Amino acid sequence: MLFTKGHGTGNDFVILPDPDGALDLTPALVAALCDRHRGIGADGVLRVVRSAKHPDGAGFAGDAEWFMDYWNADGSIAEMCGNGVRVYSRYLLSQGLATAGPEGLPVATRAGVVLAVPGELTIAVRMTTPRVYAASTATVGPLTIPGLAVDCGNPHLVTALPDGVDLASLDLHLAPGYDRAVFPEGVNVEFTTSGAPVEDADLHVHMRVYERGSAETLSCGSGALAVGAVALRDAGRETGVVAVDVPGGRLTVTADDRGRWWLAGPAVLLATGEVDAAALS
Repeated sequence: MLFTKGHGTGNDFVILPDPDGALDLTPALVAALCDRHRGIGADGVLRVVRSAKHPDGAGFAGDAEWFMDYWNADGSIAEMCGNGVRVYSRYLLSQGLATAGPEGLPVATRAGVVLAVPGELTIAVRMTTPRVYAASTATVGPLTIPGLAVDCGNPHLVTALPDGVDLASLDLHLAPGYDRAVFPEGVNVEFTTSGAPVEDADLHVHMRVYERGSAETLSCGSGALAVGAVALRDAGRETGVVAVDVPGGRLTVTADDRGRWWLAGPAVLLATGEVDAAALS
């Protein structure tokens, strides 16, 4: 089975080319591929399949040739991955499977079609508009922290740490507690602190994240989008640029004056190879 390994700000993926949907991809196989000791190791799997060849992508085939079939490291399926879609787009472009038009490269996801605009080192993706819709809380150890629920095509809970609590001090080895009535399908939980002003950004936020199905990761693109939406909302702004620093680097969230939301950051392809699926355990 051929694969490529890539990452976006340290959020890493195993990319599987399967244009005609012939691969028997199962939760067990995904979990084995993502195992960092007995597999390749990754936060998730990106299957590269034509929209028309996948039941979840067929409805988008008229708008996007390629469907990002994204799986979390535990073998569960997710609607969207902001870092993943940039890495996925980089793969399509590097392999000559697609070219970006004047508006960008359309990619179908379970959250809808997004547009990727490639740069030399970074890729910006026009994301679905984030929707802040409810108040809730997250619990980490003795802390219960208020936050806001944000729909980015997948569910997020954005929390701001209280004064005196250092972001690095959080123990995220275990999943944070959350209200299952608000998030019946689980949730990605972002913990944030404000940052000092940085060049070319209106706001600056530091973030750590516990991802549904993947545990703590070095970065979460859709999580950064959710954090950016809350930061702009709290600042009373409808537009602006938010620099979001994650353990793996920096992502940029932009709400432009045309009502569009963009996520930008690096998208790196590291290696290609072949894995013996029979040897995975």
